[in-house]
Amino acid sequence: MFERFTEKAINIISMAQKEAADSKTFKIYPEHILLGVLETKSNICSRLLAYGGMNADDFREYVYKKYSDVSHEFMHTNIAFSEASQKLIKLASELAKKKNSYIMSEHILLALILTAESAKSELLQDFNRYGVDIEKLKQTLLKLIEKNNKKNEIHPELERKKDKSEYSTVQSIFKEGDAKDILERAVAKLTASHYEILGTEQIVQSILEDTNSDLTKLLNESGIDLEKYTGKLQEVSSRQAEFEEKQIIFTPNAFKTMLLAFETAKELGSASVKPEHIILGVLKAKSGIAYNIFKELHIQDDDLAHKIIKPIEKQMPETLTILRLAKREAQSMNRNIVGSEFILLGIIGEGAGIGAKVLSQLGITIKDARIEVEKVLGYGNSYTFGEVVFSDRAKKILEIAWEKAQKHKNTKIASENLLWAITQTPDSVAMQVLSNLGVDVLEVNQGILKELEELKSSEA
Repeated sequence: MFERFTEKAINIISMAQKEAADSKTFKIYPEHILLGVLETKSNICSRLLAYGGMNADDFREYVYKKYSDVSHEFMHTNIAFSEASQKLIKLASELAKKKNSYIMSEHILLALILTAESAKSELLQDFNRYGVDIEKLKQTLLKLIEKNNKKNEIHPELERKKDKSEYSTVQSIFKEGDAKDILERAVAKLTASHYEILGTEQIVQSILEDTNSDLTKLLNESGIDLEKYTGKLQEVSSRQAEFEEKQIIFTPNAFKTMLLAFETAKELGSASVKPEHIILGVLKAKSGIAYNIFKELHIQDDDLAHKIIKPIEKQMPETLTILRLAKREAQSMNRNIVGSEFILLGIIGEGAGIGAKVLSQLGITIKDARIEVEKVLGYGNSYTFGEVVFSDRAKKILEIAWEKAQKHKNTKIASENLLWAITQTPDSVAMQVLSNLGVDVLEVNQGILKELEELKSSEA
């Protein structure tokens, strides 16, 4: 019944249910839903009613008194909607459906007003009792709904131009650590195989040759061992599966795989590309000789990816937590695009990192930040339960944070790296939100430096 309700709309219904239980009517009437709107302080509908003259405490007392003599046989856990409330919720759903939208708090209040305007409705008396101009309120709500519908068509950060630095990014992956060792072993195989261009097959073979690594052991357990892989590789007589674009030092599919490995490393909070990120890149690319061999060995993509990611999740990387919270924030606003603003909400929501501490000291709360994000974006209409992706600006922030972490020789991307990266993207929605909250770049960066100095002093 409530699958299409936004989080704020569900909060209104939950509050209405609570008020019905507290008033011991054990049935939810339209007045309880109106009281739920008044009680849900964080939404604009509550403020509109307050501006119109309604008072939550006074209206609650009126509703409790009105239904004090009503008796029902329902148990506390079985609070049902009255027939009038069911019709009201259906009307809210129909209003939202006209624009293919999720049901927002605005739709609920508009349904209450339209119900009040209908014949024999006691709600009209409730509005009149407080002198609410329902025609003016109705027009305001219609404008808000229309504004949200226009606002949410395109995420502003999808309109940015992409940076043309992908090739140099891939080259930088192999500068140090495990990735450098993998590249050196892979390049050594080129002469023996009579190829001059590096493909996914050599990269994966190099990973499998590190017999002492946990990843190699996991791959062996999954049915990918060096002997089987090499055997399948020897059967390959053509590199046709590798070439889809122009030839460079990497085959196009190796190039794509390494870019995906780089993206995966950042999203998992690592400041360097590790072998497990490369294997995940192969699985995401779904093309190339290495991937074809995986398929011949009957490897299930999702199962292998889960086995690789599970031990990483147990370490609870700060950035992984932040990005998961960011995705949840995006979903709560019916969006499939995670922009910089949701990364900002993720930093605040994570709570324990330096990024969250700096923002807290600047007086920024998750509640206030959400309100500003909602003002900028509005609620989306296109959310599905499919893949949630990052905007170009969000990807740029992750890349800047990665570079910052590498510069300081850190193994992981920390919340302060992400927050600093946001300050380096002045045209991002996140910076617009911070500016609206009265915070500037200098304050944020000084706060980060102060926290890092205090941390360094405490560890000395």
